[in-house]
Amino acid sequence: MIDLSKMKYRVVVIDENGNQYNIKEYIHSLGWEENQNEIAVRSSFVARNDKTSKGKLSSLIKPGCLIGIFATDGNGYDEEVARGFVTDWNTELQSSADNLKCTSYDILYNLQKSQDNRFYSSGTGTQSILTELFYDFEIPFQEYHGPNATHGKLKYNNSYVSDMIRDILDDARKKGCGTYILRATKGYVDVVERGSNTDVYVFKTDNTKSVQVSLSTADLITRVRVIGQQDDDGKSSVEATINGLTEYGIKQRIYVRGSDESLEDAKSAAQEIINENGTVQKAITLSAPDVPFIRKGDLVYVIAGTSDDYYYVKGIRHDCESYSMTMELEKAEAEAITAENTTESKKEYKEGDIVNFHGGTHYVSSYPDSQGYSARAGKAKITKKNGSGKAHTWHLIHTDSESNVYGWVDDGTFD
Repeated sequence: MIDLSKMKYRVVVIDENGNQYNIKEYIHSLGWEENQNEIAVRSSFVARNDKTSKGKLSSLIKPGCLIGIFATDGNGYDEEVARGFVTDWNTELQSSADNLKCTSYDILYNLQKSQDNRFYSSGTGTQSILTELFYDFEIPFQEYHGPNATHGKLKYNNSYVSDMIRDILDDARKKGCGTYILRATKGYVDVVERGSNTDVYVFKTDNTKSVQVSLSTADLITRVRVIGQQDDDGKSSVEATINGLTEYGIKQRIYVRGSDESLEDAKSAAQEIINENGTVQKAITLSAPDVPFIRKGDLVYVIAGTSDDYYYVKGIRHDCESYSMTMELEKAEAEAITAENTTESKKEYKEGDIVNFHGGTHYVSSYPDSQGYSARAGKAKITKKNGSGKAHTWHLIHTDSESNVYGWVDDGTFD
């Protein structure tokens, strides 16, 4: 359990020789953020431009030098939460104040600022595309944990590399590989599945400053038409129409079927557009005391105001000055358990047994109307068993890093 009253931050600058200097005592207005439409972490601070053993602070901190931000919970847990290279460096002398203002971005910033032309033939896999981009732009990575869908022909002209990657991951999602995002951690890039965090933080009324909820149909798509390839005269025909919430009017999107794409695949892609953009959007902005270990893409649980559900973090800003954070959240839709993937347990199990969870859905409670969300397969421990009459019988907690199951599951979802 995090004791927020003991939370402390420190900032380390690393010079060109690899020497590290803790400069937290000079700094105020420290913060970092992960925005919805960016892949790089942005951090910033203002520092007193005082003398140090290396001269003025402005002579120690230079454009391009590495800045690391660390957080400790006061109970022995000390972790790097952000790092970046200084991109903006500005000294300001006003009256008796001599300040240094700096902004830094992590290694993914280069992908946000770089353009490229790329062509990928049909059948190229996601892993091949992304790892090639990482190599070409000298972005270090250790292991690839992302999807590996087979893509159709892809062509990019003068496109920003970050936009290309988001498009490729979105195409993989439409092909049923799940939702993944690009993140950098401790100087290495990784492709992370959304909601795969092991620790799911719960925000209740007593540990939440404010919750704002809004509903919008502004970006609602209610119809997608699949258009075929042009003929010799430049004409193309409508091959399929996928309808959504047309009671809100016709807001139409066109999907052009690729020359090497089957009609069924094109219809599936059109349905994914409806699935993603065909619902009334519920946006939640939550302000709370800072938990510096929460990242964009993490899963959280909110029981405050009118909210009682799981949410994905779409964007987050950490403010060390006020020890607070602000998160933009998106509801995590539950996956339905059907008769096809649910079987009856034949073996006798008891509390304390270690089992092999097959993956699927785990629930907040054992009651029929409880919220569920996706969990990965892996080893888990049975911690509770309900009697008859409850919809979800077993409570599992994962015992390895492969699975993130932590909740109530049904009979037949493990062996």
